[in-house]
Amino acid sequence: MIVHVLRFGFKEGSSDDDLAAIEAALARLAASESVAFSVVGQDLGDPAAGYTLAYCVAFEDLAALERYVLREPAHRAADLAILPHVAKLDAVDLSDDRDPELRAKIAALLERKLAADPEIAELMSSIEADFAVEAE
Repeated sequence: MIVHVLRFGFKEGSSDDDLAAIEAALARLAASESVAFSVVGQDLGDPAAGYTLAYCVAFEDLAALERYVLREPAHRAADLAILPHVAKLDAVDLSDDRDPELRAKIAALLERKLAADPEIAELMSSIEADFAVEAE
């Protein structure tokens, strides 16, 4: 099982309608076939950290994560709806899979996604991000 957790902090000026659309886009994405379970809702961490929305999705294995990252149409649609409003993003992945290369494999998936989609890569480049899974 691979669990992917995101916490979002939004730009000043993002309206309640924007935030409702973002939450709806995340809910649609969380309902995709590749996802084993999900939670979309408020971030319960320290409010001073600036994160207000949390998104958690789980995948049975790396193949399911790959489908979700690279081939799920709702993923790109959610990215386009959400990323223009994101000021900061915190991400962490967790797994019970003991493959010592899993971290690098997940990072490679994300790198492939960004390399294949310059528009999403550009949107991501403007966000203050803290990713626990990065290529070494």
